[in-house]
Parts: sequence; C-alpha cells; structure tokens
Amino acid sequence: MDARPLLIYLLRHGEVVRAETRRFIGHLDVPLSPGGEAQCAAQARRLSGVRLDALYSSDLARARRSGEIIGAPHGLVPRALPALREMAMGRWEGLTAAEIQAREPVAFQEWMSRVGEFPFPEGESVADLVARAGAAFDAIVTGTPHRTIAIVAHGGTNRALLCRALGLPLGDFRRIRQALAAKTVLDIREDFGTLLQLNDNAHLLAAGLADDLSGREARA
Repeated sequence: MDARPLLIYLLRHGEVVRAETRRFIGHLDVPLSPGGEAQCAAQARRLSGVRLDALYSSDLARARRSGEIIGAPHGLVPRALPALREMAMGRWEGLTAAEIQAREPVAFQEWMSRVGEFPFPEGESVADLVARAGAAFDAIVTGTPHRTIAIVAHGGTNRALLCRALGLPLGDFRRIRQALAAKTVLDIREDFGTLLQLNDNAHLLAAGLADDLSGREARA
C-alpha cells in the first residue's frame, strides 16, 4: 500500500422505519425513516467541505440511501457491496429482544454473554462478520488510488471493522458505540490503523436529530 495516509470516513446509516421497536434487523431490507433522511442530510452538510474521493456502502437500502444523501454534495454515488452488510441475525431477524427472550431464553442469554463467539441462530457470529466485512475493507484499502474514502455501513459492521483495524478483542465488540448517522475517522498507513475520531454525532445532538443515547436504536 502507498505510504501516504488514507483517511477512511466510516459512517453508520440513518434511522430506519420501525427503529422505535428496537428490532433485530440484520439483513432485512428496511428503508430509512424520514428522521433517518434528515440525519443523513445533516451529516452531508457537515461533510460538504471535506474532499471525498470515493464512496462505498452496504447494498442494503438503508445504507445505500444514506450513502446517496451523503455523497450528493460531492457528486458521488456509493458503490454498493454486499460484503458490507450488517451481521446476519438468522431466525431472530424482525424480532425484538423481549420476543427473543420469551421464545429462546437460554440461547438469548448465551448470545448476550458471549457476543464475540456465539452466532445468531441460523445467522452469523462476530467472527463471521469480521471475516466477511474485513475482506471487503482490505480490498477497498489496497485497491484504491484515492486518499479520502467514505464507507457507509451498519452498527455491527462498523464495530467489527474497528475491532479488526485497532486490534481489539472481539469480546469488546459491544463496547464500541456507533450511533445512527454518526461518523468515525480512521487513518490507515502501511496496514496500520489509527483512530482519529469515534462516533461523532455532536451536530445531530445539537439539532435534536440524534438517536437516544440510552441505546434504543434498532439493531441494524
């Protein structure tokens, strides 16, 4: 890789329809809510003065649409990559935590206590997500001629990429917050990642557009 720094703007998509129910969304292809569109428009305004050379997103509608809004001031359309999707949540997709606890209390408790290891039933584990999204991230980093790139993905995907880039144990996965439409910035040089900014959504908080800091966003 080129020794010059590569800046990665890692963003989470905006709020989605039915976010207020805190459902496990995973690979379900739900659209942005009007609030999510507003969140991404606010992020686009904030990033309008930043030079973005290229833009990638998950192929799920909520991330792809978020990328379209954020990329518009730069004349960029996101290149959608299925490998950047959220973690596959298997048979729990579309359910709330309360519904899962009622149906499968033992499996849910094991998943909560072993987040870095225990896979979603009929879905993926964090290690699976790291392998899938990490390969896509590496391909972007090693194959780009650009120096500033935006990637719009999901809460789980972003956490997985950050654990991998910073050498954090997968057990710390849930300790990294990725708020809706928030921005994280990584400096990548010679395969070494430095965290410059984490989960920045101050402008959304100021405008009353941020998700609830108690973590009540959809698991998407």
